Formats: sequence, structure tokens, C-alpha cells
Amino acid sequence: MTKADFKPWNRAAGRLLKGAALSLALLSAGTGLAQAQGKTLKWGAAREIASLDPYSFGETFTLAVLNHVYEGLVRYTGDLKIEPALAESWETVSPTVWRFKLRPGVKFHNGNAFTADDVVASLARVTHETSPLKGNLPAYKSSRKIDDLTVEIEVNGPYPLLLNDLTNIYIFDKEWMEANNASLPTDSGKGIKGFATDNANGTGPFSVESRRADSRTVFVANPGWWDKPQHNISRIEFLPISAASTRVAALLSGEIDFTNVAPLQDLPRLSASPDVKVLQTNELRTVIFALNLKNTLFESDIKDKNPLQDKRVREALYRAIDIDAVQRRAMRGLSRNTGALIAPAIPGYTPAQDERLPFDLDGAKKLLTEAGYPNGFSFQMNCQSDGLVNEEEFCQAVAAMWSRAGLKPNLSLGPRSQQTPKRVRGEFDVISFGWANEPMIDAYSILIQVMRSKSGSGGVFNWGDWGRADIDALIDKAGVELDSAKRIPMMSEALMIAKREHLFIPLHQQPMAWAMRSSVAETVQASDNKPRLWLTRMK
Repeated sequence: MTKADFKPWNRAAGRLLKGAALSLALLSAGTGLAQAQGKTLKWGAAREIASLDPYSFGETFTLAVLNHVYEGLVRYTGDLKIEPALAESWETVSPTVWRFKLRPGVKFHNGNAFTADDVVASLARVTHETSPLKGNLPAYKSSRKIDDLTVEIEVNGPYPLLLNDLTNIYIFDKEWMEANNASLPTDSGKGIKGFATDNANGTGPFSVESRRADSRTVFVANPGWWDKPQHNISRIEFLPISAASTRVAALLSGEIDFTNVAPLQDLPRLSASPDVKVLQTNELRTVIFALNLKNTLFESDIKDKNPLQDKRVREALYRAIDIDAVQRRAMRGLSRNTGALIAPAIPGYTPAQDERLPFDLDGAKKLLTEAGYPNGFSFQMNCQSDGLVNEEEFCQAVAAMWSRAGLKPNLSLGPRSQQTPKRVRGEFDVISFGWANEPMIDAYSILIQVMRSKSGSGGVFNWGDWGRADIDALIDKAGVELDSAKRIPMMSEALMIAKREHLFIPLHQQPMAWAMRSSVAETVQASDNKPRLWLTRMK
């Protein structure tokens, strides 16, 4: 098989992604190459990235920012099709071995040549047992250098999603890692740091000029980038501005040019400004509540057992949520209510998954009484103040609804830097949780990384004992099935089991809103919510 044999996968993905289509914003014209002078873009983000090490935490936003510095063997285009990047071509030489021909003449930012040694070393680092990103390569077995520009990757069985996985596996310089004792991954969720936490050396369109964490990171254009730049940006100033009001004021005053998180409540005000353009759609990310299903609750007045292990209790939590009120009040009417754990554009989705249990407060109270908790029980609810769109608002709304059902949620709100380590350690009873199924853009992502029992590269984000033997079996079969007509129904059935058992409580696909000043001539907004500033032009 050759690269051409995989075109049907891309066509199928393209059809499925039509509902979450690309938005191309052309704010003005006439910025030809003759005008391509150095431009500075000031990016006001809602939060800081986890680290300069792309392997430090499996978070879409951090990976999206660092994709300006680091690159994979392949990448997604602006309309989410797979195209060559550091690899020029690929083929399968056996059902379990892929051969990649690497792009010649590529240099890292420090001037070192890119070779197969760098690919092998990077794959060893990202799949190390301590890597938080190892779940992004669930089928990986080994890799080996054939020559300086050829590398083979072996997977543990027939596997259809390797190219999708590799879009988010960025390549490091082996010499740089060894010289700086950075061959092992860091882990921002566990507070494990290293040289790569605050230093970077990629092959991408921009390099890191300077960094002050929680203040400013400056990226400058890489004049030796192998690709033909479509941008005319010489400098990106990445500015984390957590306060929504401050971020909006900075955009309106011209202190920043662009934000990838425009607050929903301020969209009318921003749209009314003649100097600001707003881009708004729904992204692939589905927001859910995930529950602690261990034998005891983390923080509760029930000490000897876990009520959340009772399906009736989980159903009561579900029925007590007035999702229309959450959408109207907390999400400003812009979210898409869902009963499914994945978005409609994701392979594995079926309309039956999207049917929600109706809001039924009396029914919720009855279920709690039947389960033996007529007076409810207390539990800790872990939410973030700087994570999902309007997370604080929807968590507060749902906590109030659960209180009306007789439950006693203790809402713990805090920044990601505080809440994520607690989640990783399992110190929660309910968490707000968002999953976009990236980079796979396939239901196998949430199935293998979140829902599967912990084993090897599976269940990396299974923080609450959500695994079940029947779901695990379907996941394992789907992971080695090349026939999509057989594989996708397996994934759909696994998701339906989770739905029937109310292992998670679905809420919505979150809206995404970008805003930019007229200083930005054009950019690309895709449904994966990843800014690609190498496709952006300034006036």
C-alpha cells in the first residue's frame, strides 16, 4: 500500500467534517508579496500554555500553540485533511510496518540537520512510560532508522489511524535533547520539569525568542523554514490574559490583535466595533461531567461506599440538569446541547447517541430515594476557572440544579494549574471535562485514552475508574480493524454502552469564538479550534 491508498480515509473525514466546516475570514484584500514586510501579531490568549515541552501534557491548546515551533511528520490542513510535513511520503511495507521518506534539507532552529535519528529519538521520548502524551500513539510498538532520510514505524497490529495520531507528535532534535539532558519527557500535570519546559528547538515556522511564563512568550519567524510561508508575520507576542474583561478591553483598544477565546457575553459588543471582526461556530469538543466511580467518594458525608457506582444515582444527576437553561444562561444560547459523548462530525457518532434524558427534577428525587439517598449526599465538584468555555458559569448552574434535587455538591473552582494535578491524582468526585478527539478526529481517541481501563498506552486520562470489560473488548477490536464498515459500529456500540450506563453526563459541544482587529487581513478558523498563524496575514 502507498500513500494514495489512504485517500478514502481523508475523503470520508472530509464528508464527516462538513457540519463543522472551515471558516475562512477575509477581512480585507490587497496584501500582496510586495507588501510582505515584517509584522507583529499580538495574541491575547485566555490562559498560559502548560509548557514549552509539547509532550508535557495532552492538551489541545498547548499543542496548538507549540505547533508554531515544532512539527510532525504529517499535519492537518486548514480544512482538516492530512498532508505531508516533515515526511514527504509514506507507504506500508507490511500490515504492521509503515515506512516514511523524510523531507531533505530541513534544519532545526539551532541549525542542526533533521534526520531519521531525530524521529526515532522523539518517538522513544513521547512513548516513554512516564510520558503524558503516550496515549496519543496507542498502537506504537517501535521505530528504526533505515537511512538518514528513511524511518520505519512498527505498530502492534493493523491500525488505520497512525497518520492521524502523528499530526500531534512533534519531532525534537536528538542532539539537542542529549546535550541538555532532555531525552525523558516532562509532566506538567505532576510538576515534573526539565530543560524542555522553558526552552525549545523545533523545525517550525516560528522559533521562541524569549519567554516569561504567565506574562509573555515571543515567537519570531524562522527564515529557514522548509515550507513556503503564506504568512507575513515576523513576530508573535503570546500574552496570556485570563480576565475576560481585560482581554476584551485590550482588543478594543488595539493592545492585542487577536484572541482565540472571545467571551460569549461580549460578542455583541465586539461585533459592534468597526475595528473588530468576530468568527463564531461550534467546535469538535464535547463537554461532559465525568464521575468518580472508585469504591469510595473523595470528599463526602458517605464514607463506606460510593453512591455514584449506582446507575440510579448517575441517572438522577443526569435528569436533574435543565440543559436548556444551561444553554440559555451560561452559554448565551451558543452551545449545542448533546446526549452524545462525541460531536456529529466524529466517526463513531450515531443520532441515537444524541438523544438526551429529559429534565425531570421529581424523577431525579425519586431515583435518589430508590437508591437509598432520600436526603442526598455531599460530594466534591472540581471545575476550572480558565478551562472550558464559560466553565465557571455552567458548573455553578449545574451545582444549583443538583442542590434543588437534594444533593450537596461542594463546588471547587480554581485555575487549571491547581485543578489538573488533583484530577490526575483522582482527588475529585465530579469533574467538568472536555474532549475534542484530536488529533485522531475519530471516536477511538476518547475510547482508548479516556474510557478504556488503564493498561499500557490505554486509559491515560482514565482518572475515575471508568473502564468496563465489555467496552474494553470493543475498543481493542476496533483498534486493529482496518475495515471502517466494521470498525465504526464497534466504536458506536462502546459509546452506546457508556450512554446506557450513564458513565458520563453529556452537556454540549462548546462554542468557539475568535475575534481580531482589522490589522489582521486574513486567517483560517477550523473546527478543531487551533490557530494556524502560519496561514495568517497582517495588513
